[in-house]
Amino acid sequence: MEEHGEHGGLVGGMTTEYTVVLRREGRSDTLSVKAEDALIAALKAKSQYPDAMITYVRKRNQRGDKRHPHHGL
Repeated sequence: MEEHGEHGGLVGGMTTEYTVVLRREGRSDTLSVKAEDALIAALKAKSQYPDAMITYVRKRNQRGDKRHPHHGL
């Protein structure tokens, strides 16, 4: 049986790696972030770089991101 938290989410949810693309200082930057979902990944990136504009967030692509690695958060 699954254990649910106070707001209905699963307790101890699995983390996934997400690629967060943001724009700061006129340049595009890509980060790899471990999070429970895409929104949390975006918020982690935004808290690290408050002046940045989040362009998009997607699940990490194992093969493609291995060829072109991104720095982590």
